[in-house]
Amino acid sequence: MTVLDTYQDAPTKTVDIGGAKFAYRELGPETGTPVIFLNHLAAVLDNWDPPVVDGIAARHHVITFDNRGVGASQGKTPRTVTAMARDAIAFIRALGYHQVDLLGFSLGGFVAQVIAEQEPRLVRKLILAGTGPAGGEGIDKVTAITLLDTLKATLTFKDPKEYLFFTRTPNGKVAARQFVNRLKERAENRDTAISVTAFRNQLKAIHTWGGQNPSDLSLIHHPVLVANGDQDRMVPSSNSTDLAGRLPNAHLTLYPDAGHGGIFQYHDKFVDEAVNFLDS
Repeated sequence: MTVLDTYQDAPTKTVDIGGAKFAYRELGPETGTPVIFLNHLAAVLDNWDPPVVDGIAARHHVITFDNRGVGASQGKTPRTVTAMARDAIAFIRALGYHQVDLLGFSLGGFVAQVIAEQEPRLVRKLILAGTGPAGGEGIDKVTAITLLDTLKATLTFKDPKEYLFFTRTPNGKVAARQFVNRLKERAENRDTAISVTAFRNQLKAIHTWGGQNPSDLSLIHHPVLVANGDQDRMVPSSNSTDLAGRLPNAHLTLYPDAGHGGIFQYHDKFVDEAVNFLDS
């Protein structure tokens, strides 16, 4: 198996989808079922935690991408999760894949659920992290929490993710600083920050998802790993428990003293569990 670059050095490529260029990066073995990473609110390619990407890419072909209108990808960012899922499906097919694994974090986890519902044969396995079902508890409050914590971060000269993704315990604060520093490791050819318009459209999509009627998750028969911190404020951790209970073939992991970014705080444990899940 040929192993390509670390994520820090992976080149940014583009693929044309209906006249719009989508930006992506890939690394890891060139064989086997690829793992498509689906990103969180306001995130671009540089917001994936390098040890998570590198850890999974040590055994699996990993592809990260900016969905329509996000970062370096062209077009207008959709205002619904369903439209985002359609674009993700088009991206996967544009790369020539007929079956993939999905790792959806937060908003990306919403998108992953819709892909599995609408195109079940396209998906082999699902990892749903820091996310919840349509109509899930507290998801309609993401906008308020995000804006409040962003203001708090601005006033304290911190990255908003330190408040949004981590607990404010001593362990949480240390993990937050380490995570933010890791995101700065890539020095050259960094992605474009999300635009205000794209950010607003994503918030609209999340708010709508939070107010939707619940989906029948019993129709998703894929193996699913559900992971989160046990103190997620953005997408309350009860949503992860709810997901695992309603999905017929799911396993749940909740990391202690961890928030929305539990998979980043416990990246070593998460990578081990994710790789074992994908390999099993």
